[in-house]
Amino acid sequence: MNGSDSTSSAGSDTPRRSDATRGAILAAARERFATDGYERATIRAIARDADIDPSMVMRYYGNKEGLFAAAVAIDLRLPDVSGADRRRDAGRILVEHFLDMWEDNEVLTALLRVGVTNQAGAERMQTILRDQLLPVARQVCPDPEQVPARAALMASQLLGLALTRYVLRMPPAAGLARAEVVAWLAPTIQRYLSAPSP
Repeated sequence: MNGSDSTSSAGSDTPRRSDATRGAILAAARERFATDGYERATIRAIARDADIDPSMVMRYYGNKEGLFAAAVAIDLRLPDVSGADRRRDAGRILVEHFLDMWEDNEVLTALLRVGVTNQAGAERMQTILRDQLLPVARQVCPDPEQVPARAALMASQLLGLALTRYVLRMPPAAGLARAEVVAWLAPTIQRYLSAPSP
């Protein structure tokens, strides 16, 4: 009976070890991609940072491109703004949500750092924003044909804030209180989403 329990315990430990290994690889990859950029980051350096053999990185992710895609896979978990006052509250809800995301999720910061210096990172960022911001813009935008342009304008403001506040850490931007950021940025996001076309 003890032998059976031991086997069962060992079997349940294997997925946990696998998950822990993957987690260590992804954490090391995000840090390395953010620090070195896509081109200079190597599988060998990432494996060394994760304290595992490089063959394990290849086993789980195949190559650097696969590892990068996994490391920066992100669900922005954007809120449903269809029930909000579309002319007043959607901008505030989105700005507050993005502040929560940037402050709690190092993946977004790593992706932004790579995105401004590397084509693969830029394309990944474009895909994430296109696939996840467009549906939100559709909920609020008065003209369906303008949804892509309005979503792009919204992204320009949110990414600009993230770049200056969390990546470059420019003192004026980094020093703003959260309430100040919301007060300044929310009306701009709201205007991009719902104002009449100029």
